[in-house]
This record gives sequence, structure tokens and C-alpha cells, in this order.
Amino acid sequence: MTSYLIGLVGTGIGPSLSPALHEREADELGLRYLYRRLDLDALAMPIGEVLAAARTAGFDGLNITHPVKQRVLPYLDEIVPEAAALGAVNTVVFREGLATGHNTDITGFARNLTQGLPDADLDTVVLLGAGGAGAAVAHALLSLGTGRLIVHDVDSVRAGILVAGLRRRFGEERARAGSLDDLRTADGLVHATPTGMAAYPGSPVPAGALRPGMWVADIVYRPLETELLKLARERGCRTLHGGGMVVFQAADSFRLFTGAEPDADRMIRHFEALEGKPAHVR
Repeated sequence: MTSYLIGLVGTGIGPSLSPALHEREADELGLRYLYRRLDLDALAMPIGEVLAAARTAGFDGLNITHPVKQRVLPYLDEIVPEAAALGAVNTVVFREGLATGHNTDITGFARNLTQGLPDADLDTVVLLGAGGAGAAVAHALLSLGTGRLIVHDVDSVRAGILVAGLRRRFGEERARAGSLDDLRTADGLVHATPTGMAAYPGSPVPAGALRPGMWVADIVYRPLETELLKLARERGCRTLHGGGMVVFQAADSFRLFTGAEPDADRMIRHFEALEGKPAHVR
């Protein structure tokens, strides 16, 4: 039986459902698949050392999450063009002595949005967060046809760097830096920071900034019911949690790790069984 050793690298990853999602789908496909959490806080090692140790230990691949999706780049041998263009990696494949970086957050978010909010108005969208996840979401939104993407981050330099890259790829008029004030005229909001996760409770947006009729998507999925989504529904907004995104990006990573074709619909059922809730909330 073919076997695989996979890891998840990041901080605050104890609640992650990725190990169970991957292992359950591997069982369905008859693969021996061991998925381990490599928590940076517990290991007390920088990302470069963790990557080197995983390679030496014979890992077949790693999923990379907050806060090292951008920090991992210097330690890779190759980066596929799309991941290089956005400057963030969430999947590393070890093969033939090389560590190659990919990004499945782009496709994962895009598929979640198109399935979860298929009629969402994409004319003007505010994106909160310009880190690794935010960069992937930005590229996905503009690839889906967002007319104007307004990026806000507490680190204005980081927001500016992301916007500059988006303009080079998608055109000068398609992206700019902004603030929460832009929510007054936006059609939708995507939240792509850790705020709302179990380890980072709270909402990144005050309730008064949300308007009835706009849509709000959160990439956080533990918990599914973030404070932001709760406030948004109370204000009359349609909402989308991050459950679908984590399933679809996991399916794409699984394919890269194994070469086998996962059943994304079956993985959604895995997620729902693990979480006890549907993978889409509108």
C-alpha cells in the first residue's frame, strides 16, 4: 500500500480539521496517509528549520498556514508561477530532492465563493488582510471578475505591496489600498486575517460598518460562526464562512501530495460530519 507522511505547519493549529479531512479521504482511496501537526510555538523552531527537518524526516509534503505562508518562500527550491506571483505558499511538495511551493488557497476560495454565494455582486469588494491568505483571496477575487478591489491592512506597507502586485497583474484600475470607510459603498467584504479564530477572538469590523444587502465572507472556519459573521447576519447581510474554502484547498493539496484524485463532494461530507454543520452558510 502506498503511504504518505504530511504535516501542517503554523501556530494555533490545534483545532485544525485538515489532518482528519486528508486522512479520511485517503482511507476512502485506499492510501496509507499520516498527517501530523507541526506547531511552531510548541517546536520553538523557525520555519526554515522546520522545513529542513521535515525534508530530512521523509515528509512527502506540508501544508503551510498562519503566520508563515510568506516567510517560507526563501527556503523553497521552486515556486510555481501563480504562487510566486502572489508571494505566498500554503502547500509544499517534497519530490525528487526538491521542495516546491504551491498555493491552493486561490482555487479553494474561488470555488467556495462561486458555490456558496453564486450571485454575489463583485463590482466593489473590500478585502481585510494583506498577508498570505489575503494575497490568495485578492488574486482569486480579481480572477473571478471583481471590478474594484480595496485592500485594507493594519500594516499599510504590506497592503501597498500587495496592491502594487495586483496592479501589475490585473491593471492599474482594479486594485487600491483603502480603509474600513470604504465599506459604506462596497458590495461585499472578505475577511482574511486571524481575527475571529479561537486563539484570536473578536470582530475586525464594528457592527455599524456593515450594511443590509452587502455580502460578507470569512476565511476563518474554526469557529464557523465567527463574531464578524454573527454581526453581519444581524445587520441583514448574506454570509459565507470558511468551511468550503478549507475543504476545497485541502482537496487541491491532497492531489498535489499524492497524484490521486480526491472527491471534493465527499470531503465536504467529511467536513460536515466532523463539524456537525453544513459546509456553506448563506
